[in-house]
Parts: sequence; C-alpha cells; structure tokens
Amino acid sequence: MRPSFILLISFFCLSQLIGQVRNYSNEFLAIGIDAAAFGKGNSVVASSDNINAIYWNPAGLSTIENKQVALMHASYFGDVANYDYAAFATPLDAYSSVGIGAVRLGIDGILDTRNLIVDGDNLTPFDELKRFSTADYAFLLSYSRKAFSNERFSYGVSAKVIRRIIGDFAKSWGFGLDVGIQGKSKNGKWKYGAIARDITTTYNSWQIQDGIFDTDDTITREGSEDLLAAQEEVEDTEITLPSIQFGLARDISFSRDFNLNIEANINTRFAQTNDIINNNAFSLSPSLGFELNFQKIAYLRGGVNNFQKEEQFDGSERTAFQPSFGLGFSYRGITIDYAITDIGDQSIGLQSNIFSLIIDWSLFKSVPPAYIRR
Repeated sequence: MRPSFILLISFFCLSQLIGQVRNYSNEFLAIGIDAAAFGKGNSVVASSDNINAIYWNPAGLSTIENKQVALMHASYFGDVANYDYAAFATPLDAYSSVGIGAVRLGIDGILDTRNLIVDGDNLTPFDELKRFSTADYAFLLSYSRKAFSNERFSYGVSAKVIRRIIGDFAKSWGFGLDVGIQGKSKNGKWKYGAIARDITTTYNSWQIQDGIFDTDDTITREGSEDLLAAQEEVEDTEITLPSIQFGLARDISFSRDFNLNIEANINTRFAQTNDIINNNAFSLSPSLGFELNFQKIAYLRGGVNNFQKEEQFDGSERTAFQPSFGLGFSYRGITIDYAITDIGDQSIGLQSNIFSLIIDWSLFKSVPPAYIRR
C-alpha cells in the first residue's frame, strides 16, 4: 500500500466517531518540540529534516547522515509546568533511518487539599499536606525511508505510547500511529509534506482509584456529601481523532551566504474546535514561519500559529494567535536554538523561553577540508 494512500485513510470512516468523543484529548502532544520549530511558528512539516522529524514528520528522518541526539527544555505558564524532550536517531543505510524520543509535560509539588479543612472549621498547615505530581509522557519510535524510484520522496511512520499520571489518583496508557510523507522539486527549492497524526485513532484507557474523595476525617461541611454524590461518573476511555497537517516550503537564496526558508502549514482536526475555520465535521488553522540563515551557521526565525476564536466577557469574539521568535547557532555538529513565545494569548504576557540542543556525530569526526584555513 502506498504511503500517500495511507494518508487518505483518516479522511474516511470518521463519521461514526465525530460527535461521540471529546474535541480535546492528549493536547500536550499538540504543543510541539524543538526551539527551532517554535521559532518558526511550528511551520516545519515540509522542511523538518533532522532528528526532530521524529515528532514533526517522520518522513524527514531519512535525510540524516550521522547519529544525532536532541534535548529540549521549556518552562510554561510562569514556570508552573516543565516541558522536556530527548531523542536519539541513527541512519540504517543510505536510504533509511530510525529514531526514538520521549516527551514529558509535568507539574510537580501540587498540594493535596482534601484534608485542608478538618473537624468543620480547622485548617491543616500547608507544610503538613501531602504533595503530588501530574505528568503526561509520550514515547516515540520512528522509521523513515526514501523511495527507491524517487530519492526526492520519502515516507515515515511513528508509533507512540502515551502514559498519563495524576498522582496516585488516576493513570492511563494509550497507543497511536503517525504517518508522514515529504518531497521536493527537482531543483530542491520547493518542498512539500504532510503528516496524519493518530491515524488509527488513539485510545487512552484510564484506571481511576476508588475513593479519591475520601479523607482522613469525616466531611462535616453542610451539603458536601451531596455535591460529591452529584458528580458525573468519570469516563475511563479517551479517544483522540486523526488530524492532518499539510506543509509547503520555499527556499530562496540571496547570495552564497544568505538563504531564506518560508513555510506555510494548514492544520486540520476532525472535530469542531475554536480554530478560526470550523464546523461540525472539521476545523482548520493556518501557520506561517520563516528562517533566515547565514552560511548555515547563524539563524534568525519568526512565525505565527495557533489562530483561535476567543469569546470576550462582553460576548464579542476576537482572534487570538501565537507569535514566535527564535535564534540559532550551528557549528561542527553542535546546534543550539532558542525561541520565545507566549503560548497563544498576546494579552497575558507570560512568555515561555525554550532551549534545545542537537549533537551530530560529525562532531567526533576529523575536521573536514572546508574548515581548514589555507
């Protein structure tokens, strides 16, 4: 079965699922990884061509020529949440590569306030309350290959295992598949790509601890028992519907030293969300980014994405978006990238600083002739 045909499968067989599942599930995997990608407004589906293609488009992983290691750290929402990523990739031969990666989004040190009020009115000191963590994990295994008949075309697949933990209260496992393709024109100036995420739909099965509302002391506040009894029964299964991202990129050379990459993406979800284009069947949100490099050593990036409709207190609507800016430096196999973004709402001003690192095994090889001064 051709990979391009596989991508179309998720367009079909969705009608029975839409409207029966939540619009948002495993949303931590929609944030993205890699400071270079954040700097471009996450517009990298067509141009991702290093180890971070494990996440953005596994088809791009086939272009790596050496082993690579990637690391990323970001603090979100005023350092409340920590977001981390690590990956390793290696070429198998001249046509194929494989990679593994792990993502964690977590909030640690959360106070368990179920015993905050005891005996009706007495407060438990904060330092005596228990603390817990909530964390979402994703483990990725990717394979990519160039087409034998056309080396300008590649395809790839990423299998992902998802683990979500809320203290000792609830835990879940999930599994899903992403499938991607990439290609470029004969002159290499135009690039295109697409990725179908959760192509099989991703199911998260939750195990919820019985008696999570129980405390060490009897609840005596008037009406508390009725409020807890009135809670809706918690669902133990979450379903993530397929989504598809399309990308088109263009490389423009100004001279031998400067090169500009511009990319536009369209993100499609098969559910009604707050995206600027939406209906009962699907939602669309565009993104746009650029990357200007000097001799592939210094990089300047900018982008905008995550266009959402937001309802204001007065009932009116406004369009919110997520602007991004980034810098990068690459030399002799070491790439350091930085990005700053505000996670989708310009008015709040909670800027997130993202740092990432890529180490290419060319660092450990002998100095190539290009770096020898004559």
